Amino acid sequence: MSWQKKPNLLFYKNQQQIKKYMKNLLVWLLFLFPLMGQDATAQWNDLFNGKDLKGWKTLNGEAPFTVEDGMIVGKSVANTPNTFLCTEKDYTNFVLEYEMKMDEGLNSGVQIRSKSHKSYRNGRVHGSQVEAEDTKRGWSGGIYDEARKGWRYPLDYNPTAKEAFKKEEWNSFKVVAFNNHIMTWVNGIPAANLVEEETETGFIGLQVHGIGNNTSLAGKNIRWKNIRIREITADDFDAYKGMKAPEVSYLSNQLTEQEKYQGWKLLWDGETTNGWRGVKLDHFPEKGWNVSDGTLEILATPDGEKRAGDIVTERKYKDFILEIDFSITKGANSGIKYFTDTHSSIGCEYQILCDEHHPDAKEGVMGNRTMASLYDIIAPNGLEYNPYLPREKYVNGYDQWNRARIVVKGKNVQHYLNGLKMLEYERDTHIWRTLVAFSKYKGMPNFGESEDGHILLQDHFDNVEFRNIKIKEL
Repeated sequence: MSWQKKPNLLFYKNQQQIKKYMKNLLVWLLFLFPLMGQDATAQWNDLFNGKDLKGWKTLNGEAPFTVEDGMIVGKSVANTPNTFLCTEKDYTNFVLEYEMKMDEGLNSGVQIRSKSHKSYRNGRVHGSQVEAEDTKRGWSGGIYDEARKGWRYPLDYNPTAKEAFKKEEWNSFKVVAFNNHIMTWVNGIPAANLVEEETETGFIGLQVHGIGNNTSLAGKNIRWKNIRIREITADDFDAYKGMKAPEVSYLSNQLTEQEKYQGWKLLWDGETTNGWRGVKLDHFPEKGWNVSDGTLEILATPDGEKRAGDIVTERKYKDFILEIDFSITKGANSGIKYFTDTHSSIGCEYQILCDEHHPDAKEGVMGNRTMASLYDIIAPNGLEYNPYLPREKYVNGYDQWNRARIVVKGKNVQHYLNGLKMLEYERDTHIWRTLVAFSKYKGMPNFGESEDGHILLQDHFDNVEFRNIKIKEL
């Protein structure tokens, strides 16, 4: 063999070695890929065997659940309450996946970490629910706390997800729950990103929502298939921490790492009265306000006694986002004021009121003294900003927690209640001054037009609790 042909032989041998190497590499990749994937097939457990309802039980209502063609089918029935098909096993930390399809006009959802105890409303199913709905409101994938806390993550927090759900088609849902964090995806689109108060354990439940006496919806179906769950650890959860939906937190007087990164600060530490004082005082009121169990409470004033008085922040604030959770007692009245000065309690007021039982709700003009109003000036109306809501505002009743949000950017101010926008206005304008002139603040020069001011919590003789008071300066 001449020396000219030796390079060809070497080339041939190298090609063979490369092919052998690539073949071995492919074998290893095929072996490793399932282990590296965050949804490894070997770790999943089917909650539904495709044949019968073994491992499930029906609670509360009388809507029937059957198995048809490898699907669970729930049928709506008139004049029965919400019905739930629930797993017999409880779960805490998991990834849950399922597909569902609803007939037109129905509402449904899947309970996670939920419970049913005789001691709670005679066994009423309660707990977190991943919403599914055939409405223009578009909140499928949002998180509702069934029979307990109300809406925790309406999709007005994440409007980009409102179009993810496909009407009368199969939709895929993913739910990740780890400790007090709950995330959802609808058809691969990030929907909800919720940090709850606490970690709970409970069953998974498929809901057929009650339809009252609406016989036009009777006999319509909701279908589920490919229901599977994978229990996870902290290491598994790391893969989901980049979730793109905006985070909403209900941690008790704590900030999440994301909130700290975004610039949020606690305005009340949950334990002391630091940062607050009484109006016209250089200290916190000696009585009437109580700090206990992570709540800042104004006690009801007994008849004939002098009230404790309002409290204000020691600092002034200019442009900000303020969030405060509050709970009112039956018939209570209070408020959150901003742009207040150091010498009085006068300022723009986010009204806190038990609309149902306090007479002030019927005073003023067209509801401008009701919950979430700009007191005596502008009435709240969520329908102006989301015309597909079934009502103008969602208020959790007295002795339940609600969330106020006030956004101030220069002259622009917005009020939110439980995640929904209630009103918006511009200060220092002709319209603003006209509104003020027809309110109880007429005759007060430049009312509400200060560049900055203290934030005030109002003592209006009634028992009201506050917590999770936090602010982000803009």
